[in-house]
Amino acid sequence: MRNFYHEQLAQLNEELIKMGADCEEIIGLAARALTDCSDHLTEETTRIGAAIDERERTIETICLKLLLRQQPVAKDLRQISAAMKMITDMERIGDQAEDIVDLIPKMSKAAGEDAAVLNQMAEAAKNMVTEAVDAYVKQDLTLARKVMGDDDIVDDFFCAMKSAIIGLIAANAGDGEYALDLLMIAKYFERIGDHCTNIAEWVEFSLTGIHRSCQ
Repeated sequence: MRNFYHEQLAQLNEELIKMGADCEEIIGLAARALTDCSDHLTEETTRIGAAIDERERTIETICLKLLLRQQPVAKDLRQISAAMKMITDMERIGDQAEDIVDLIPKMSKAAGEDAAVLNQMAEAAKNMVTEAVDAYVKQDLTLARKVMGDDDIVDDFFCAMKSAIIGLIAANAGDGEYALDLLMIAKYFERIGDHCTNIAEWVEFSLTGIHRSCQ
């Protein structure tokens, strides 16, 4: 029975890694859409979003099998419970990246130079996803806590974007609608960073038994 448990846990880790890779890809597509909002990119984003949803269902099934058949206790139970919480945040990352791609074609003008900070936000968020999932698979508490700290990087970019938007409106009030669209996109990327932090906090819980929301 214990061998079956380890096989299922290995499958869980593999599916989480794949789901994390899908999240990285869809964040990258959202960033690309700032300068290339082609139909092909929109279709690819929809495809990856559907793959993320499917992986969420697959991982839920694996976790439920482990809970029902193995009746895990203590650390094993925390590890499985954390995975079920993590995939909720990962699914929302996919949704918000899709929202960005849906919004961009409706903007009054292309982001142009204003896309630079948004691209930096996207890159920072992609790194957070990668490291958060790695922290779970490798059971690395230090890496999980690094991800939590890296959310400050995304927040700093968000603050920089808000300042740039204020300057944009001050220079040309006619760009108000465009500025609001930029702010919305920046907020989506900022929320993606928050979801990555949530994932890292669940990794911490799986290892320590303590979740920060309870402190």
